[in-house]
Amino acid sequence: MKEFEFLQPKSLEQASKINFKNKFNSILYSGGTDVLGLVKDGVFEYDKMINLKSISSLKYINETEDGVRIGALTTLSEITGNELIKKDFPLLYQAAKEVGTPQLRNVGTIAGNICQRPRCFYFRGDFHCLRKGGDECFAISGNNKFHAIIGGGPCYIVHPSDTAVALTALNAEIIIFSNGKEKTVHVGDFFILPEKDHTKENILGPGEIIKEIFIPKNNFNHVKYIKIKERGAWDFAVVSIAVAAKINSNTISSASIAFGGISPIPFKAGNVEKLIKGKTKKAVLSSNINYFPEADPMEMNSFKIHLANNLVKKAFL
Repeated sequence: MKEFEFLQPKSLEQASKINFKNKFNSILYSGGTDVLGLVKDGVFEYDKMINLKSISSLKYINETEDGVRIGALTTLSEITGNELIKKDFPLLYQAAKEVGTPQLRNVGTIAGNICQRPRCFYFRGDFHCLRKGGDECFAISGNNKFHAIIGGGPCYIVHPSDTAVALTALNAEIIIFSNGKEKTVHVGDFFILPEKDHTKENILGPGEIIKEIFIPKNNFNHVKYIKIKERGAWDFAVVSIAVAAKINSNTISSASIAFGGISPIPFKAGNVEKLIKGKTKKAVLSSNINYFPEADPMEMNSFKIHLANNLVKKAFL
């Protein structure tokens, strides 16, 4: 592993300036559950590692009149242990509980979770793939069982974050700090498809740091996060679904639905939302509709279409 300088800025302003000044050879992190692994494995090398953990002002869960604001460095365990989140934003609670192990949730932060890099074994392995500056996505002709079926190309990674899927269904906003200023971005505009930029997963540029996440109040009375995994509790989703719906007299009056494991970004399923609106739960459960006509699977992952369709039903059991 290459030697690096370890920096611990005491403020968001200081961290932003350091990162901007060293834009090509520095990395921001807090919990380190993802970044440190990438560095140790030699996937990336940096001259400066900027640890944000000392910025205590980024660690909070504050209720407001219009929702809740969560500091970027709030750990996933703090989120799952918070009564306000459990009561008013249970979808985020359910998703955060699905992340890794208790030990990982104790150190992993909400901002780190939504900004983690892909789990693609070509990206993390000894392959000079497209996302690392190469000229080929090895998944196209290789093992593509866990890759994208919607929105892929030229790179076919899937976004690995559980909480990002829930935040997408909850129409969250990301507050980004840079150069003494803040900007607010809807979660749907935060993540980037490979066709726009196949080297990064989100819009963050040099010196830009997530300050907080805002989730607006809602009137959903049926929420569910379901995660299909191949192995144990620590695994990443093969396919996952986050549903936030309003059901009146057993009829779905509105729904906000997002999927993980099928696209390079948390996939907002507008087609599913449209097709189930006005339907009873029984009608959804008995339906054989293919909700994903736009899916374009590769040789080994067409099963994800079947899984995703069935998760729609399971979410309304």
